[in-house]
Amino acid sequence: MDLRKLKTLIDLVQQSGIAELEVSEGEERVRICRGGPTTQTNVVMAPAPVAAAPAAAPAAPAEPAEPALPEGHVVKSPMVGTFYRASAPGAKAFVEVGQAVKAGDTVCIIEAMKLLNEIEADHDGIIKAVLAENGQPVEYGQPLFVLGEA
Repeated sequence: MDLRKLKTLIDLVQQSGIAELEVSEGEERVRICRGGPTTQTNVVMAPAPVAAAPAAAPAAPAEPAEPALPEGHVVKSPMVGTFYRASAPGAKAFVEVGQAVKAGDTVCIIEAMKLLNEIEADHDGIIKAVLAENGQPVEYGQPLFVLGEA
């Protein structure tokens, strides 16, 4: 891919505020991912995937990709954005592990398109686990918290 096109794509990602852009051109593929608040941009270039021949023997079972979640009700992200545990840097977190919450209590903030969205517990319970890191991007439907019985 032409270096000028690549530079233009990087500038487009940085100016538009989108989190990720993937472009395929012939057999080349470029994926540009934008980081969190530091606006770090990663560029990955790879040849486009080629259809592989079917495997002759079944592969061994893979280990689980994600660690097992503690049992309980999972509060999931309702949107794509940046996860924050507190209302401001240095402020006390909305909730801590072991804290009781009621449905409707604010548990975190997700910043999406420069808007701060308060995320509320959708179930009564006790915070058993915080599954997202402060200041990190989260996806739609990503587990954020696990609530145990109150």
